[in-house]
Amino acid sequence: MSETTHDATVAVTPPAAPDEGLTARELAAKHGLTVSGARPSLIEYVRQLWDRRHFILAFSRAKLTAQYSQAKLGQLWQVATPLLNAAVYFFIFGLLLEADRGMSREVYIPFLVTGVFVFTFTQSSVMAGVRAISGNLGLVRALHFPRASLPISFALQQLQQLLFSMIVLFAVAVGFGSYPDLSWALIVPVLVLQFCFNTGLALIMARAGAKTPDLAQLMPFVMRTWMYASGVMFSIPIFLKDKPEWIANVLQWNPAAIYMDLMRFALIDGYGSENLPDHVWAVAGGWAVLFALGGFVYFWKAEERYGRG
Repeated sequence: MSETTHDATVAVTPPAAPDEGLTARELAAKHGLTVSGARPSLIEYVRQLWDRRHFILAFSRAKLTAQYSQAKLGQLWQVATPLLNAAVYFFIFGLLLEADRGMSREVYIPFLVTGVFVFTFTQSSVMAGVRAISGNLGLVRALHFPRASLPISFALQQLQQLLFSMIVLFAVAVGFGSYPDLSWALIVPVLVLQFCFNTGLALIMARAGAKTPDLAQLMPFVMRTWMYASGVMFSIPIFLKDKPEWIANVLQWNPAAIYMDLMRFALIDGYGSENLPDHVWAVAGGWAVLFALGGFVYFWKAEERYGRG
């Protein structure tokens, strides 16, 4: 494009740049640029997690191996810790406070050990989830990967630890007269449902802990209160038979109590279905689906914010 000036010379005007007038967003879209660290779609996020399934499994195994690497007894503490807790609870609640009301010693001891082992699975998953992001900021900031890999791997680590402990739990059950039968097959669906619930809860706590690291200091008190309200050391319907029925119902329907009671029902011959709340399997499945899906979506919605600030 040209025009004649007053002295008869010709001035050439440079052509307009092809990107002139475009906003930064329009310019990025034109050249196929995307925001670094942007949250992918939910379906894409699931695909990314599946692609990293080997990393999740390897990371959980490495964490499990390293957990007691500095202790002389090593991995034996995976079993010794909940057993020692069960022994302390038996002395205080079984002998001193007589929390075994209505149950024989052959039922109460495996009842107590099962409760401690199963609740520890949930408790450890929650505590690991709280620190999943805030305790691994170096990894989060250095590498690009779906952040849900961390709380999922920690929940998987706790599942592996429980599976090791189940050997001792089986020995305790057999030692007090509960021998393997068809009901033991129920252990598998119980563990699957509890793992789904624990994973969802770990995802929720991971997002909360990433925003508020001090939550890790508060959670031990929350978990201790939850433990005492879930019937780890006593049978809720027996212990609260003189209280309003709704109190026992609320406590029995909380997920920690549901999974403990189902495991006790599967393992212990003297712990029958009369100790379980109504529609127990439907409630157990509902808790698992609600927290697994809800926790996953809740965590995914903040994906682009983890490790920043």
